[in-house]
Amino acid sequence: MRDRVTRLFVGAAVAEACSWLGLLVGMAVKYGPPGNEVGVKVFGPIHGGLFVAYLLLVLLVARRHRWSLLATGVALACAVPPFATLVYERWARRRGMLGSAEAAARPEPVPAR
Repeated sequence: MRDRVTRLFVGAAVAEACSWLGLLVGMAVKYGPPGNEVGVKVFGPIHGGLFVAYLLLVLLVARRHRWSLLATGVALACAVPPFATLVYERWARRRGMLGSAEAAARPEPVPAR
């Protein structure tokens, strides 16, 4: 079972992507024919808060699961393009990078020579 920080990371990745969708729709309405700024005013701060939460949770999960510097950097960079957090979360899950903290802390056995 995943630990709490990892579950929060997964939730933040999904929520950040959903807030991107809301912000993109809000921007389309703002700059489109209706010219209404309500969507951007609502989803802008929500997306900003989820963006920061995702970045912090990436750092926590990377430390807990001992991700490489490259994997951590890619996870952080995935916060910028829309929906990339979902892609990264699924990729990390398939590669076993979101396993339990106990399994990540357990040292690999060294073969006897």
